[in-house]
Amino acid sequence: MKQFFKFTLASFVGVIIALLFFSLIIISIAGAISSTDRQYRLKDNSFLKISLNGELKEQSVDNPFNLTIPGLPVDTKMESQGLDDILSAISRAKTNDQIKGIYIDVKTLSAGFSSIEEIRNALIEFKKSGKKVYAYGDTYDQREYYICSVADKIFMNPQGMMNFCGLAATPVFYKGTLDKLGVKAEIFRVGTFKSAVEPYLNTKMSEASKLQTKEYIGGIWGHLLKGISASRNISTDELNTLANKNMLFQPTEELVKNKLVDSILYESGMRAFLAKKAGVDDIDDLKLVSVSDFLTTPEKSAKFVQDKIAILYAEGEIFDEGTEGIVRDDMISEIEKIKKDETIKAVVFRVNSPGGSAYASEQIWKAISDLKAVKPVVVSMGDYAASGGYYISCNANKIIASPNTITGSIGIFGTFFILDKLADKVGLSFDVVKTNDMSDLGNITRPMTEIEKHKIQNYIEKGYDLFVKRCSEGRKMDSQKLRKIAEGRVWTGEKAVELGLADELGGIDHAIKVAAKLGKVKNYRMVSFPEKKNFMTQLMEEFEGKTKMHIALSYFGEEYAPLLKLKEAKIQTGILARMENMDIH
Repeated sequence: MKQFFKFTLASFVGVIIALLFFSLIIISIAGAISSTDRQYRLKDNSFLKISLNGELKEQSVDNPFNLTIPGLPVDTKMESQGLDDILSAISRAKTNDQIKGIYIDVKTLSAGFSSIEEIRNALIEFKKSGKKVYAYGDTYDQREYYICSVADKIFMNPQGMMNFCGLAATPVFYKGTLDKLGVKAEIFRVGTFKSAVEPYLNTKMSEASKLQTKEYIGGIWGHLLKGISASRNISTDELNTLANKNMLFQPTEELVKNKLVDSILYESGMRAFLAKKAGVDDIDDLKLVSVSDFLTTPEKSAKFVQDKIAILYAEGEIFDEGTEGIVRDDMISEIEKIKKDETIKAVVFRVNSPGGSAYASEQIWKAISDLKAVKPVVVSMGDYAASGGYYISCNANKIIASPNTITGSIGIFGTFFILDKLADKVGLSFDVVKTNDMSDLGNITRPMTEIEKHKIQNYIEKGYDLFVKRCSEGRKMDSQKLRKIAEGRVWTGEKAVELGLADELGGIDHAIKVAAKLGKVKNYRMVSFPEKKNFMTQLMEEFEGKTKMHIALSYFGEEYAPLLKLKEAKIQTGILARMENMDIH
């Protein structure tokens, strides 16, 4: 036994030393790279190259090099890019005389429908300068195609494919996994349409969930078709006919014939085309400037402007604590900074969140309310501003939603997992000594009593009443009227404006203009909160998470793997204001 502990301790210490050594090497390399001050030397007749690839985030992440760790899956965060950078680059390219046009290089983009709307609208605005936009890809998914549909010419590889088939929503259900693990989910909720709890209770969607999902994905699809129809001069009926055929397996010639694509050619031909448009004889002289390089080019000097409009980013799930998503105390701290800065005249609160902790949402709501008392706050809704994401938005001076934003979901629920059967499987047993009947309320190693369930359900209902109160007061809407469109139901941004849950349709640029008007400022500069995390902070947070996973596996074995999958799905327990995880493709 002594030898066992000796070798175990030695192995553990060895792993820790190796991790520290590896971390120091990475920090040294990244520090050297990120500290390099560089400016890109832009040349005449260049094309801004926008690569539709990786995960699209609200804010860009400093990533000086691509890093993969042997034995670990490639993390999409390492391949992410910021919507803020793309929009800024397009805006600057419009007035930069050295930029001839924009070249969209289509790869595989992971993005929400509101985010792609922002990029598409920015390209439409760019084209007003008279400059051209060209797109090329081997494979187009519907998100990428929607963006590229505004291009002056769309090109495709002769052996390429286009996934044009309409939208489908595929929620994931965990009940079967929980049953196999021996975990029982105790669920408490308010709201007929609050389908976020269904994955723990059912193996398929309820009729209420199907109804709301059909309505909002139908609304999004209709908006996409309308945009493509206007840009490509194809009727929406024709587009639906093509989608019904599923263009994924159609020959590229069919895509040209049906006007989805203008021409087919290999990448070398695309470069030759761009070189001709740029006015260069040799393809090697073609200058394609990346977004990151272009943003390092010096801008024309401008007068110093003291007044500012702040963009406060709230992206991800809402947590009481942690390092990812919208963390309660961190967000409140950023709000306090903005409130105290007298040079900030108005705030754009950029919300891209499906919700999360109900308690944290209430605290952030209060902080936004205090901020609003000092300076105007305009919410700009991203891909999601639902449940807790709507909770923290509802008291703003104005709410601007994208037509494709998924919002609403005014409802609340509680999830508690009982692990008594799982404990039996792994040989764990528990006992308890208590002074009162419910001293061990919340004990996950035994089933809940009916009295306990009743008390928790009452608490959930009070939380829902408070949520409705916040929304009705914030939107100046009769609470009974609001309850009719609440019940946990999800709406598109377009529908939300009709129902009074939002004020206007538009993107973040429109929200900035509204904020400037409310703040009574004409000359201003933009500042962002929170500051962007540098690459090393992101890397170390992710590395810490993966280390914890591997340690857990080493101690509990492969039987623990399904539970890790649930953790990776970011399942929160407790009292939550969150919409369901929904894969729309």
